[in-house]
Amino acid sequence: MHDDRTLVEARLKRVLDERIRPAVHPESVPLDVAVWHAPGEPVPVADGLAATPEPIAVGDRWGAPWGTSWFTVTGVVPAAWAGRTVEAVLDLGFDKNMPGFQCEGLVYRSDGTPVKGLNPLNDWVRVGSPVEGGEEVRLHIEAASNPVILDYHPFLPTKLGDKETAGTEPQYTLARMDLAVFDETVWQLVMDLEVLGELMAELPVDAARRWEITRAVERALDAVDLQDVNGTAAAARERLAGVLAAPAAPSAHRISAVGHAHIDSAWLWPLRETVRKVARTASNMTALLDSEPAFVFAMSQAQQWAWIKEHRPEVWAKVTKAVAAGRFVPTGGMWVESDTNMPGSEAMARQFVHGKRFFLDEFGIENDEVWLPDTFGFAAGLPQIIRAAGSKWLLTQKISWSRTNTFPHHTFLWEGIDGTRIFTHFPPVDTYNCSMKGSEIAHAARNFRDKGVARHSLAPTGWGDGGGGTTREMVAKAARMRDLEGSATVTWETPAEFFAKAEAEHAAPAVWAGELYLELHRATLTSQARTKQGNRRSESLLREAELWCATAAVRAGHPYPYEQLDRIWKTVLLHQFHDILPGSSIAWVHREAERTYAAVAEELDALVGAAQRALAGDSGRGAPLLFNSAPHTRDGVAAGGAAAPATTGETTVLPREGGGHILDNGLLRVEVDGRGLVVSVYDQAAGREAVAPGQAANLLQLHPDFPNMWDAWDVDEFYRNTVTDLVEADEVAAGDAPGSVRVTRSFGRSRVRQLLSLAPGAKRLDIDTEVDWHETEKFLKLAFPLDVRADRYASETQYGHTYRPTHTNTSWEAAKFEACNHRFVHLEEPGWGVALVNDSTYGHDVTRAVRAGDSGTTTTLRASLLRAPRFPDPETDQGVHRFRHALVPGATIGDAVREGYVVNLPARYVTGEAEVAPLVTVDDDAVVVTAVKLADDGSGDVVVRFHESHGGRARATLTAGFPLAAVTATDLLERPLAGTPYEHEGGAVPLSLRPFELVTLRLRRSPDARP
Repeated sequence: MHDDRTLVEARLKRVLDERIRPAVHPESVPLDVAVWHAPGEPVPVADGLAATPEPIAVGDRWGAPWGTSWFTVTGVVPAAWAGRTVEAVLDLGFDKNMPGFQCEGLVYRSDGTPVKGLNPLNDWVRVGSPVEGGEEVRLHIEAASNPVILDYHPFLPTKLGDKETAGTEPQYTLARMDLAVFDETVWQLVMDLEVLGELMAELPVDAARRWEITRAVERALDAVDLQDVNGTAAAARERLAGVLAAPAAPSAHRISAVGHAHIDSAWLWPLRETVRKVARTASNMTALLDSEPAFVFAMSQAQQWAWIKEHRPEVWAKVTKAVAAGRFVPTGGMWVESDTNMPGSEAMARQFVHGKRFFLDEFGIENDEVWLPDTFGFAAGLPQIIRAAGSKWLLTQKISWSRTNTFPHHTFLWEGIDGTRIFTHFPPVDTYNCSMKGSEIAHAARNFRDKGVARHSLAPTGWGDGGGGTTREMVAKAARMRDLEGSATVTWETPAEFFAKAEAEHAAPAVWAGELYLELHRATLTSQARTKQGNRRSESLLREAELWCATAAVRAGHPYPYEQLDRIWKTVLLHQFHDILPGSSIAWVHREAERTYAAVAEELDALVGAAQRALAGDSGRGAPLLFNSAPHTRDGVAAGGAAAPATTGETTVLPREGGGHILDNGLLRVEVDGRGLVVSVYDQAAGREAVAPGQAANLLQLHPDFPNMWDAWDVDEFYRNTVTDLVEADEVAAGDAPGSVRVTRSFGRSRVRQLLSLAPGAKRLDIDTEVDWHETEKFLKLAFPLDVRADRYASETQYGHTYRPTHTNTSWEAAKFEACNHRFVHLEEPGWGVALVNDSTYGHDVTRAVRAGDSGTTTTLRASLLRAPRFPDPETDQGVHRFRHALVPGATIGDAVREGYVVNLPARYVTGEAEVAPLVTVDDDAVVVTAVKLADDGSGDVVVRFHESHGGRARATLTAGFPLAAVTATDLLERPLAGTPYEHEGGAVPLSLRPFELVTLRLRRSPDARP
């Protein structure tokens, strides 16, 4: 036997490409085509159908960037085609290599009924099977001329990412508009040959099965008359029947295929286009479900379901029917597939509250699984949130993109900071856009790391990112691999069905503790600073609005804005999608986000103001009251209350010998030298210097920033090889505000203004930085070299903090050269620590070095401020930004938590006569209240959410400021949990919390407590 396998493979490829695939549609006639170009934004379906189109021909250019064109295609089925299957082949000018990233369409009938979506690998519409001949065909296509942003050279700056700069040049050439005969037998032959050819290529060279397939394929090709493919396809299929019927080995890997279309809620297209992408994909999938009885499709992101319901009711009707049949499956239980590193505690919880509640309200379906295939790493606080939402499983794929270390498990228990464990699966197919290629299926089986323990894995199957979903070709290939020798077996199943099987076969899963860090896309913690600031500010304002509106409702009978808060939360949650908050979307998305955040802030400020005025009483009497939204007492005012603030001490500003200034408030003594750098921060009570000897803090550092790939997403470690310290100052002078120093610097085309201030009675140095940023491909950091030896440091995450090493002993530690924090980073030696808190930044790095002079250790903490990537937004971060940081020497973890809230929740003052007692108080600062609100069901119950924040055990008492009728522990959706009701006496509720434990209590007010 000679080795002629490669000859057969080459022959197969050519015959498929040049003869068999073209014979799938062997006869065709052109359709008549007319078009109407909608002016401006997309129009309602009825308007598009009613418009008067003008003739257009195949070969004509069409489609300005981000435009909408309504094509009308008409024709008559030839009488000679009677008894045959006929399709309309509608090619808008597709590039077959770029599904989801270019023009798309949704086909309608004249009565407005949606038929299916059009995209590069799904360009057909069934007309009849069989036809009678003579049928009149009239179809309407709502075509979106979305420009190609991610091209074959994907990182070139482009102005196409914003409608305002994209121009009007037509983007596409109309390619094919035909009625065509569809030859089912030829199409099935294509599927047979693709499956066998792809399997053949994956089998070992010396495997008998490979040779068996090779010979069968050769015989089938021999049976094909290249001048009469349609007449000989059936005979060719007969020669393949035997090898296709051979069953899989009992030990074969088992793949649960889940029909899927990972649709980014915004990315290289704006939010409004995602609304239409979802409608196109849902139309495709409901049509495929009708024709493929074994197929099931799962769709995540409640926001996308809500868009269909609101904007495409005709598609919604089809979707709800398929859901009722159990084949179009809501999955994930989150509002969007959000980033999980940067959203704050409450926002992460509300992703589940709003997502799960939508599916419960609409369909009575509760998701047990969390579906996040493309999220850029997972914060260590997430397992507890998943459990508190009533879910128990997690799926993701993105960790397979890590560039340094290969994750050691595919199915395992993920343990969070509080000890909660979540059953987690990473599909070994290593893609969330599986297309049922033999190479993908073989890779999943080879790659599966749980061999010998388990045999099940999941394959999310369908075109995603830009949508499209599963195709009929994928379903056909899966059918052939359901039980095929040499292949893993493939079965269509829901996510819940897969997880139940996987959990059953893992008696003792491996455990991974701590964050699931993605060793890639680290720059998403910094890119698009305005978007990140808008998110943080919105989270803080929502906390304030719920707190004061609830307090005003209980104390003053002020109406609680249920619907308004619900709508605003959903807006903020949408913008936490994993390509919006991370800053990796086109310019249009981020400019729109900036406007949205401004509107959210205005609306929430109005809610807060109205509630506080209702509480404060007569504004013409009394004095300014400090409304304290933070979870700790501030300036003598209780958390959640309002009163006149206490005043303590003063700060002196003195000239410093050699230039600069000295700030002293009796707690800290801060030296700012003539360069505007902080050369000393002395903790007077501890007798301890925070700044490393010979070093300077508040040091702005500039790096070149040109990653190897993925400009907005990535920062590569080699950026550190070159650094410029910005030490030249234009001005260093006493600030206008008491106890402050003003510093101005210029560099490149940019300018920085800083205000360094030391407030009376405060043990923190506040640093207010304004940057007018006009650099390109640069990375700006704010450095604090500290005289602290610490093997690890703490970063705030959802409902607690996570520790990371300061050393690089292993490749796992070295890979974390840029990491995420929320409000603080904390370093500590036994007995003394330092915290850096912030109001809007997330990225940071920590390094340490041993000093040559005294063998001491300098640990340098740097906050990441700004980047300037040029793709996909060539103007990323250009303009003015403002950041607030505070250095807190002598800080415990508790101090870091408290000061983080102080910086993020500035004091509000309202003149009035009435002090406001808090709705709830907790007598232990370790127990942090993250939400006080009225129950979502309108009952008037007060809901309080809190957690242990120091990482230790806590015993505390929660006291309600109103008569209590009952206290119930609930999940995040405010549903009672099983167990003993909480005791309460005189409004006091005793608490006992584990480290980082999250608790939600529902406080039922006594009838006489109503205002």
